[in-house]
Parts: sequence; C-alpha cells; structure tokens
Amino acid sequence: MSNFVTKRREPFRFMVWLGIASSVMFFTILLASYIIRRAGAGWTDVKLPNVFLISTVAILLSSFTLNNANHAFRHERFKSYRTNIASTLVLGTLFMLLQGWGWRQMILSGVGLSGNPAGGFVYVISGIHLIHILIGLVFLVIVLVEALRRRPYVDSFVYSVNPPNRLKLQLITLYWHFVDILWIGLFVFLIAHHGLAW
Repeated sequence: MSNFVTKRREPFRFMVWLGIASSVMFFTILLASYIIRRAGAGWTDVKLPNVFLISTVAILLSSFTLNNANHAFRHERFKSYRTNIASTLVLGTLFMLLQGWGWRQMILSGVGLSGNPAGGFVYVISGIHLIHILIGLVFLVIVLVEALRRRPYVDSFVYSVNPPNRLKLQLITLYWHFVDILWIGLFVFLIAHHGLAW
C-alpha cells in the first residue's frame, strides 16, 4: 500500500522537474535572443542598478534559511522550522521589493521598455524571473500558514511524519533553490554585458 501511495506522489516531483526544464529552455532562448539582438542596430548597453546586487544577497540568504528550515523539520525542531520558513518568505519578498526599486532607478535614469532594446531585455529577463519568485512565495505562504496552525508539538509532529507533507517541503525547496541559482546565472550574464551603476 505504501508503495502505491509513493508512486502516486511521484507525478508531483516529475511536474516540478518538468517546470524547471521548461524554464531553463525558455531562458536559454531568451538569452540567445539577447546575444543576437545585441549585435544589431540601436543597441546601447545600460548599467544595472546596484540594488540588484543587494537583491542577489537577499535571495542567497533565503536559500540558506530554507535549508535551515528543512533541517529543523527533519529533526523535529518545529519552532526553528517556522522561524526559518518565515525568514525565507521575508527574504523572498525583500528580493522582489529590491528588484522593483532597481526598476525604479532604471526608469528615473531614462531607461524604459521602449527605445533602447538593452533596457527592454533587462526588464523582461528580471520580470519573468520575478514571476517565478512570486510562485515560490505563494507556496511558502501555504507551508507557513500550515505550520502556524499546528503550533502544539504533537500537531507539528503528526504533520511532519506525513509523507505527502515531507514531499511538499522537498519540492518547494527544490523549486526555490532553482529560482535562486537561476537568478545568479541571469545576474552574472547581465553583469558581464552591462556592469553595475555604482
């Protein structure tokens, strides 16, 4: 019976990996389009706002707190689990706010979606990544609400030993680490072509 239940849960893992593969393919095509368009007429490199570097630190820290949450969950330290999930949620939200601030800096410096295609690509690349972050935040809110509703140790323990709940946290962690690594790759790519506006 347990093997049957496990097999039924595997499609969720497959769906997450399929989503990751699709995102990698999409961003690969987008970056290839960037490189091709960069060689065309009307392209002028724009400096990235330095707040993007701060947002990168925030997203890196969020992966660290989510790892801590997983470790606490496995070792039945449920207060630490709730704290680290909340910290991950706060850092992810901070990342989005900092990215928005970066966009504002770009707009104030005269870089818009239209006109210079370099600026348009920066908005599109970072904007689509923010959609990925938003999806991750939704799932983090769900697990945090579930954790807060089960503050007593017994309730938390029963929740933690339920295989579907363990799988849920594993898949959210997998997805979150992916969007973290994805941003680092995108950020390095953009820095290499634009540099930072110090």
